[in-house]
Amino acid sequence: MATARPRPQVIRLTDAAAGRIRDILARADRPIAGVRIGVKNGGCAGMSYTMEYAAAVAPTDEVVEDKGVRLLVDPKAVLFLLGTEMDFRTEKLSSGFVFNNPNQVSACGCGESVQIKPAEADEVAAG
Repeated sequence: MATARPRPQVIRLTDAAAGRIRDILARADRPIAGVRIGVKNGGCAGMSYTMEYAAAVAPTDEVVEDKGVRLLVDPKAVLFLLGTEMDFRTEKLSSGFVFNNPNQVSACGCGESVQIKPAEADEVAAG
């Protein structure tokens, strides 16, 4: 009987991103089950990342626990986010979450949208 190969982790957090999410959730005015991450069509490059509070875990969510933070990945986004590292950066004039995504092909000049290709089947199997 063949043993099941462990599933690759869809997304991982840097210490800075995990710390920022923990800070935000600690100040929430209602119970939060996690942060839902996804992608949506739109923007000049074709897609943009989405983040929102989730009151409950949906049955179809890909649940990722990393550094004490629970991320709920929209099932439609899994192949677009596979292998992504989520960071939080503070710069001179701005701060925000940054997605270092190996599936990203290009980004628009304003940084609000990206072009992403889905991960290939052999990349998923190798993960």
